[in-house]
Amino acid sequence: MTSILIHSLEHAFIDSFKILPFLFFTYLLMEFLEKKAGEKTFVWLKKTWKIDPVLGGVLGIIPQCGMSTVASNLYAGKIISIGTLLAIFLSTSDEMLPIMISGSVEGALIAKVLFLKVMIAIIAGLVIDAVCRFRKKEEIREHGIHDFCEHEHCHCEDGILKSAIRHTVHVFLFVFLITIALNVGMEVIGEEKIGNFILNKPIAGPIFAGIIGLIPNCASSVLITQLFIEGLMSFGTMMAGVLAGAGVGTLVLFRVNEEKKDSFKIIGLLYFIGVVCGIILNL
Repeated sequence: MTSILIHSLEHAFIDSFKILPFLFFTYLLMEFLEKKAGEKTFVWLKKTWKIDPVLGGVLGIIPQCGMSTVASNLYAGKIISIGTLLAIFLSTSDEMLPIMISGSVEGALIAKVLFLKVMIAIIAGLVIDAVCRFRKKEEIREHGIHDFCEHEHCHCEDGILKSAIRHTVHVFLFVFLITIALNVGMEVIGEEKIGNFILNKPIAGPIFAGIIGLIPNCASSVLITQLFIEGLMSFGTMMAGVLAGAGVGTLVLFRVNEEKKDSFKIIGLLYFIGVVCGIILNL
């Protein structure tokens, strides 16, 4: 058990450390917008946010889960729409791309996976934003970042840099502690047992793979990708897992988004889209 804990601590620190620069620069930007940019910036954001899912779908394919953590914070600050957030979540590859490259997967197959993830992400994001606009549910408040700061008790009067550091430390510690618990759970259960639930089942496979993908830990994307490379998982099942997987971005979302029901709705949509697309690809 001691070795499991040490191993879990090591991986938790590495995984959490990867997102540290993304967290800091995001909070630095948000503090700047709150303190310096003023009303004109938010008016501009409100006018241009409708096309953001396209850009979000493209940016999300950047390896690791840095973009998903950035997106969670920007969504909590009411800077981006729910469709943009989901587009980034769906296209986020976490450890998938590095594992595929190191596993000597053919370039054409990697390109196919990335293309499908981006296209699904963009289409889903645009559709969701369109539905929200039709139902008049989506709103980007001009003072969203101010509300975010109030929720986080960041003491903005201390200055932009100190406030950004305070935000970063709070979220980093939260992610670090939760990641330790998740790593211990993965170690105790065992990757082989988890993998047995999602092997070559055209419908049940994507359902289970989507659940594994939702685990806010890079180990989930490593497991899913490795099983696919070894021929133990179908293409559609793998896609369900990597579409639903947004790394620690979902964990950060629950930490910074004041509306917890909204966070659960987003996770539900992420899972549903990933599983449905995986089943369709399997059939």
